[in-house]
Amino acid sequence: MQGKMMHRPLRIIDILAFAAEVHADAGIVSARTEGDVHRATYPQIMARTAQLANALHGLGVGTGDRVATLAWNGHRHFELYFGVAGIGAVCHTINPRLPAEQILYIIDHADDRLLFVDLTFVPLVEGLRDQLPADLRLVIMTDRAHMPDTPLDALCYEELLADQPAGIDWPEVPEDTAAGLCYTSGTTGHPKGALYTHRSTVLHALTVPLSQTTSFRAGRRIMPVVPMFHVNAWGLPYNAPLTGMTLVMPGPNLDGPGLFSLMDAERVYSGWGVPTVWAGLLSEIEAQGRVPEGFADLVVGGSAAPRAMIEAYEARGVTVSQAWGMTEMSPIGTHGVLPPRMQDAPEQTRIDMKCNAGRRLFGVDFKIVDDDGRRQPHDGQTTGELYVRGNTVISEYFENPGATRAAMDGEGWFGTGDVASVDPHGLLTIRDRAKDLVKSGGEWISSIDLENAATSHPAIHACAVIAIPHPKWDERPVLVAVPAGEDRPALEDLHAHMAPHFAKWQMPDDVIYVDDLPLTATGKISKLTLRERFADYVLPELREAT
Repeated sequence: MQGKMMHRPLRIIDILAFAAEVHADAGIVSARTEGDVHRATYPQIMARTAQLANALHGLGVGTGDRVATLAWNGHRHFELYFGVAGIGAVCHTINPRLPAEQILYIIDHADDRLLFVDLTFVPLVEGLRDQLPADLRLVIMTDRAHMPDTPLDALCYEELLADQPAGIDWPEVPEDTAAGLCYTSGTTGHPKGALYTHRSTVLHALTVPLSQTTSFRAGRRIMPVVPMFHVNAWGLPYNAPLTGMTLVMPGPNLDGPGLFSLMDAERVYSGWGVPTVWAGLLSEIEAQGRVPEGFADLVVGGSAAPRAMIEAYEARGVTVSQAWGMTEMSPIGTHGVLPPRMQDAPEQTRIDMKCNAGRRLFGVDFKIVDDDGRRQPHDGQTTGELYVRGNTVISEYFENPGATRAAMDGEGWFGTGDVASVDPHGLLTIRDRAKDLVKSGGEWISSIDLENAATSHPAIHACAVIAIPHPKWDERPVLVAVPAGEDRPALEDLHAHMAPHFAKWQMPDDVIYVDDLPLTATGKISKLTLRERFADYVLPELREAT
């Protein structure tokens, strides 16, 4: 028997329509590439989004067409998120930090019709123009006064919107209509596309604030430092208007002083981004001797936040929580808000829990399996490869059956490539990426655990652990570290600092000091690059043997 309730399709544009009516005083503050700060309410953004949609129709964009972006976080990029999806087309965000070869592959694989480009990335596109598809039309995201002198045959964004109607009858697209396309980065081989639907995006927008309760409060301000070209800025362009928050968009200036200044001036309550960004802000906070005015909530994702960073922010009154997920998961799958039973726990116990990946969101299911694919118990101790399923998880990669077969198991679960444990309360602990584990003498060593212990040393600013081949033990861990100052602790000093947490055989065999660590296109430490850089490295004991 079926129920007798109306069925209304979940549509992305309805989020903005809701915000424009119910949260009309909130909106978007954008630090733009032109150098100014732009302010608009959600009703004003809604009108501009309708103008954009009408302009897209005029350019021949139809249902299912892919419209690409190379842009920072700003109101125009936000308008594209909603205007493109609103007419049934697909908003394809491209990460400008990817190698040129991968950008060209992505544009070709997605079969993009239009490419919207922020001023910053015009030189990038100029360098690619002879290799771009001949029928790809370009739009530069600025006004006529700031249009660059460029050989590109490009339209002007503001002129595109001018004289267009500020209203439109948004089509009743089915909720499983494709709406967004993001490609993975930092993987071997070609990037793989995750094709989101209206349904998956709206459900993600609804479920994240239900759990991440410290961040979303109507009337306050939230800053997505995670770029809109990286997995939809973790969904914040949808979460914020839905919950009545004003988005403060930082544009291209993501260094510590720049973020501090904007957050302080705009009284940003919550900030979301990767650990490398928050390390820069923390340095500026220490230099200023205070946190930005109104800043009280920090969400860290992309890679694990070092314990020392969590402790430093918490000591300054900023609540820290971690979120874990993947491009293939829309992307958030967990939240790090402490449960009520932990609120009055001792400080170090609370920090211990905050160092985990958080508890699962509603609608996201976990299972861990051993090497033979057998399910393992959720007892918080047993580890295995993590598989996920849910309404916001991909069922297949876009136009890539080979990658789909490799990722999905026979029960329809998606394999994350993470080695993890899950406790009876749904708390996820990521032990390591499967490819980043060090296997020594048949035993696994977690690179994440070693890195967390090493970065708690006051002389270590940042570090990464990589596996180096060994003729007897198969692999041994080596620590690649950026010092915090002039001091470079000897390996023995680091061992003494880490000894309470590890057996002797788990300790790194060497420490290599570097000026900086290579980053991926999404701001994570690139262990792939480090492994390539130190491919010929010989461990000290082997050097001595020869």
